[in-house]
Amino acid sequence: MNTILLLIILIPVLEIYLFIKIGSQIGAIITILLIFTTAIVGVYYAKYEGLNTLKSGIAQLSKNEAPTYEVISGAAIAFAAMLLIIPGFATDILGFLIIFPTSRKFIFNKLKKKTKINETKKNDFIDGDFEDIEDDDDRKI
Repeated sequence: MNTILLLIILIPVLEIYLFIKIGSQIGAIITILLIFTTAIVGVYYAKYEGLNTLKSGIAQLSKNEAPTYEVISGAAIAFAAMLLIIPGFATDILGFLIIFPTSRKFIFNKLKKKTKINETKKNDFIDGDFEDIEDDDDRKI
């Protein structure tokens, strides 16, 4: 089965399960308030981190360097903000993990190590040039 389809099915099931378990422990009203609170706090913190990333990217550009980390970090912050807006506890935990700079760097380093393994493959080709020689050319052997 496709991984994305499986995630589309399993994430809401997990969120409903967590709503029921947490709601039965702390009450329905508190659970709803907690969902709204995490969404509001998460979006404001995402805005704060996004502005910090933008400032860092501008500083990199002023040094005439490519802001690759900042671009990836900005995309991750946007994804985390989307996760925080979606109601649910599991998505909120993942969103907060991505938004915090220390855990985001840790996640990036883990992903970077996985991709470096694929980059070290040996190139099995030879680069060269060719020239067409006509039939009546004297250089043809």
